[in-house]
Amino acid sequence: MNEYPPIADHGIVGDLQTAALIAADGTVDWWCTPRFDSPSVFASLLDSDRGGFCRLAADVGDEVTVRQLYLPDTAVLITRFMAPSGVGEVVDFMPPDPSPTPSARHRLIRVARVVRGSMPFELICRPRFDYGRAAHSLTRLDDESVLFRGPGTDLHLQATAPVALYPDGTDISARFTLQAGERAAVVLTGETGGSDALSGRPGGPVPTIDAVLADFDACCAFWLGWLRACRYRGRWHEMVTRSAITLKLLTYAPTGAPVAAATMGLPEQIGGERNWDYRYTWVRDASLSVRALTDLGFAAEANAFRRWLRDRLDAGGTASGEPLQIMYRVDGEPHLTEEVLDHLEGYRRSAPVRAGNAAADQIQLDIYGEVADALAQSEDIGGIRGWRAFAGVIDWLVDHWDRPDEGIWETRGGRQNFTYSRLMTWVAFDRAIRLATTHSRPGNLTGWQDARDAVFRQITDRGWSEERRAFVQHYDTTVLDASLLLMPKAGFLTPTDPDWLSTLDAMDTELVSDSLVYRYDPAASPDGLRGSEGTFNLCSFLYVQALARAGRLEQARYAFSKVLTYANHVGLFAEEIGPSGEQLGNFPQAFTHLALIDAALALDEELDRAEGRTG
Repeated sequence: MNEYPPIADHGIVGDLQTAALIAADGTVDWWCTPRFDSPSVFASLLDSDRGGFCRLAADVGDEVTVRQLYLPDTAVLITRFMAPSGVGEVVDFMPPDPSPTPSARHRLIRVARVVRGSMPFELICRPRFDYGRAAHSLTRLDDESVLFRGPGTDLHLQATAPVALYPDGTDISARFTLQAGERAAVVLTGETGGSDALSGRPGGPVPTIDAVLADFDACCAFWLGWLRACRYRGRWHEMVTRSAITLKLLTYAPTGAPVAAATMGLPEQIGGERNWDYRYTWVRDASLSVRALTDLGFAAEANAFRRWLRDRLDAGGTASGEPLQIMYRVDGEPHLTEEVLDHLEGYRRSAPVRAGNAAADQIQLDIYGEVADALAQSEDIGGIRGWRAFAGVIDWLVDHWDRPDEGIWETRGGRQNFTYSRLMTWVAFDRAIRLATTHSRPGNLTGWQDARDAVFRQITDRGWSEERRAFVQHYDTTVLDASLLLMPKAGFLTPTDPDWLSTLDAMDTELVSDSLVYRYDPAASPDGLRGSEGTFNLCSFLYVQALARAGRLEQARYAFSKVLTYANHVGLFAEEIGPSGEQLGNFPQAFTHLALIDAALALDEELDRAEGRTG
């Protein structure tokens, strides 16, 4: 096992309630169950010694070439091992569970097979429950089944012949050889509530190869069927569909709430302290994710999230007195207490490792704009109570929009009057007025219009720097901020407005590095944290979209092509690109993949228009 593979040296599989990361050497080094935000069973990505892992790989020493890929248009991951003795594969998948009911049982299925010659395989399973904090027991049920029992969670490992399991303390290993055409399966089943809470044998029936292959066929059919709703027929089909599948994998089916990423604690700078837990639903990120899926044709996902969002509005205020928190757990629970896991050394010793997220208590006024924009994308804006709750939030915002906040980047250096936050309060009022007018719903239109216009005047007066000839990060600085790349998309100004083009030119000079875009300059605008960070993938794709809409098509196409070269081997992105071209931050990142979709759609549309294919 590679002690710490590169962050992006992974594929992701999931069942729409949880997800696992599998490194390119066949190691499952991240899996939380039964939900994305549950304590981990495998977390060697954060501590190679204490975190726990499950490795299933060819046992041929260094004489092997490994390639990892997805079965096209699915979430089935194949890790291929090519050696002088033959060609073998490990096929990983999780049977999708789109049920609206949370499940206590989740299965990760690993199938070893040989397609040429023969190949020996090695299996090592070392679970470490509760982020590696809890001890577990091992019970051998028979030669091919064992039960790992941790606090509140059990992990069953069941295998088919010729896999014979050998205990090693409280861990398990096996070695076996397959010939061409032969298969063996290893099924990992995570259960909560203890085995007695579920009927029948622990982990379910002993799997057979035929049953596992039936699960494989059903998994492939699910993903191929889901993708049939996709309307995208553009130039970057493979990258867009992979991003759509990734956003779907990061969505918790019982509630329709997307998480920001599958992981926690992965650093934005190796050895730095910018290590956050992203396994929650940010109102902002989720709204933008659903907008991207809507644009591709996935209406069911958008409607499910809007129901979740309306439930948050109906729930009323938060402990901080705000109508909404910036983030919640996937079930809508608002408590996300942050703790430091001191026993974990962190990815490549990047401590601290944080679980939970204290930013949940921050004030970020932009979320009200994202909520209003998400609701405005649908004809179904909810029933009478839903509208009253939404209108009540907008009425509250009339009296509370003109405040400093922590901003979209969740800085911990003090509140400011962030221009992007003001921009999105303008969006909140604008969309509320549009919804009330379009659907003939009651509302304080005069108050909303006055507030919208006051925000507009304030942004143009105080958010604009004559010195920079650009809109700036907040009212007391001349620092630029890439979040403002969303100004044209929000409808605040046109993408060819002279003031916007001047802002875009200023960003091009200060924030862009060979088509990759920094969020802002922390040295010029301290954010309360030590260290630096890489370019931000979301912003790089927003930059492409802004260039395309501004008519700078050659530059946009070049920038898009350049950014896509930083995708990992299976088309996935983390949060940032580091100084050596490595991917940094939590992985895979929903923000990045939704922005990739938006950039592709915008660039396709503008290229078609320029080539006379539309309009």
